[in-house]
Amino acid sequence: MAFIKAISYYLPEQVLTNEDLVKEFPEWSVEKVAAKVGVNSRHLSSECETAGDLAEKAARKLFEEYSIDPKSIDFVLLCTQSPDYVLPSTACVLQHKLGIPKTAGAFDYNLGCSGCVYGMAVAKGLIAANIAKNILLLTAETYTKYLHPQDKSNRSIFGDGAAACLISTDGFAEIGEFDLGTDGSGAESLILKTGAAREKMPNGKESVDEEGHVRRDDYLYMNGSEVFNFTLDIVPPMMQNVLSRNNLGLDSVGYFVFHQANKFMLSTIRKVCGLPKDEFYSNLENTGNTVSSTVLIGLKDCLDKGLIKTGMNVMVAGFGVGLSWGGTILRF
Repeated sequence: MAFIKAISYYLPEQVLTNEDLVKEFPEWSVEKVAAKVGVNSRHLSSECETAGDLAEKAARKLFEEYSIDPKSIDFVLLCTQSPDYVLPSTACVLQHKLGIPKTAGAFDYNLGCSGCVYGMAVAKGLIAANIAKNILLLTAETYTKYLHPQDKSNRSIFGDGAAACLISTDGFAEIGEFDLGTDGSGAESLILKTGAAREKMPNGKESVDEEGHVRRDDYLYMNGSEVFNFTLDIVPPMMQNVLSRNNLGLDSVGYFVFHQANKFMLSTIRKVCGLPKDEFYSNLENTGNTVSSTVLIGLKDCLDKGLIKTGMNVMVAGFGVGLSWGGTILRF
């Protein structure tokens, strides 16, 4: 069995408020931004601050908060789509910086909104195969570096941040069975085209999508309606699969912590799935969408506020870029 033993997170010091955004986009109002996406402020990494830096700070916070000895870690997983280098893996660099033994395995994996849940699945597999006993799962993203200055929609949604989680053979939340899935046909709905092997060099290409949004190949592009429709299609069956694989009924789940995409999407998902408002986590106000870190930040927030209690079954889920999704049950 695999358990969550500790959770912490770190947010960069620089903050972008709705008031700051409205100064750049006077056609908007502070109230409109808050109502549209549910975000009042979001944290931005500094020019010289990387996802690796954020992950390091989240890990150090975890070690301090839970009195964890880095020498006890025998595997490092880092979920990021903004690594420090093309190579080596940022996880390898963090192994050295954090004082984790050289006998530990370490690698990055490139996944976004569902990445936290995928990491839990990989960590559980490592424990089941007797490959590792104490896995440091890190999620870190600096999406704001990928956003065009005039992309007011995405700039209002995304924030930077990192989270750290220790998954071990004992802890306060047992990790259940998973439902994972992928639909690569939707890859272009959320994409940054240039910078990797397919299109190495910036090309400056611009086009306009069917929603009237300017699409720039050198910056992150999101087709909001396509991602929204994808989410509404996959979340209900994913929930049913998670319940079935964990031999639970919907009324046996006490709380739901889903990827914090935006306020409207979360509200629609909750209504479509018939979930009680007081059992459904929604809090993007001061973080925005931190991509792979939203689920761990949400879990930590719920624990700190006493919303999740011992004996409770909690469903966690992520969905988005890939396109991909993943869900599981945590038994506290």
